[in-house]
Amino acid sequence: MTHNTIPKPIRVLVVDDHTLFRRGLTSLLSRSAVVTVVGDAGDAGEALRRAQELQPDLILLDNHLPGVNGVDALPALFEAAPQTRILMLTVSEDEDDLVAALRGGASGYLLKTIEGEALISALQRAVSGESVIAPEMTSKLVAAYKGAAAGSTAHSQVVAASTSPLDTLSPRERDILRAIAQGASNKEIGREFGIAETTVKIHVQHILRKLDVSSRVHAAVIATECGLI
Repeated sequence: MTHNTIPKPIRVLVVDDHTLFRRGLTSLLSRSAVVTVVGDAGDAGEALRRAQELQPDLILLDNHLPGVNGVDALPALFEAAPQTRILMLTVSEDEDDLVAALRGGASGYLLKTIEGEALISALQRAVSGESVIAPEMTSKLVAAYKGAAAGSTAHSQVVAASTSPLDTLSPRERDILRAIAQGASNKEIGREFGIAETTVKIHVQHILRKLDVSSRVHAAVIATECGLI
């Protein structure tokens, strides 16, 4: 007899200095069966103590905190809870904040304008190992990568290395990669091309394998470098 195993809820620590937003976000997340909010904090110091105590699966971290910014708190948070994934949830659309967060080890960078359903999906994707970037920030991330690589030998090597794998993609995979680079979600891609979301996921897996990358973000960078968009 086969028993269906119910996945454990994602244990989340919410870190934001605005009490009303923090409470509202906690209430929103608590309505989802796949998330359990195990604690909250209003600044980096309290976040550090709570992370060490609770060892959450994921921390939703605002960047603009009193005293120490969220990005600057990343190393200490990872030291306090090494197995935890951290997602930035902020109003900042600043390219430097985005790059600093990803370099600091954050699993993604989301904006507070995100819809509730999309946020829950982002949490699940982050916990499964994906990098999750707000669609509005994808072009800024690509620009930052290109700016960092410009004028270096690494830049030409990246272009040369990525041209060949791109040639192995099917026309449909190229279309989907182009959509990824423009920040579209699997659901949006499915609607655009009239295919099931599960089919999109399979295409995305094939694309990542062919490009030899582990994240949609890296695939988007390659797509832009190779002139796909």
